[in-house]
Amino acid sequence: MDLKKMQEMMEQAQKMQQVMQQRMREVQVESSVGGGAVVVRMNGEKILQSVKIDKDAAADVEMLQDLILAAVNEAARKADAEAKNHLGGMLGNMGIPPGMF
Repeated sequence: MDLKKMQEMMEQAQKMQQVMQQRMREVQVESSVGGGAVVVRMNGEKILQSVKIDKDAAADVEMLQDLILAAVNEAARKADAEAKNHLGGMLGNMGIPPGMF
């Protein structure tokens, strides 16, 4: 592969990375646990956007801590799934077979 072709591929990869980062900033995932007692919203970069806690859930601090942990972890899993989904689509557009990355 010649140097010019390799440079073009690197530039394309950088552009795709920028597009991917922008898309992940725009992605919003939500997780609700405890029958809606705790609801968290996170973007695709795993930055927590909001936390809603039902008043009744605040009565038991240990349970509330567990619910918050579960909600944040579930939102992070959803953000990972969204990232994988978006990345797979972008790689497919480049002709890279699924499962290579």
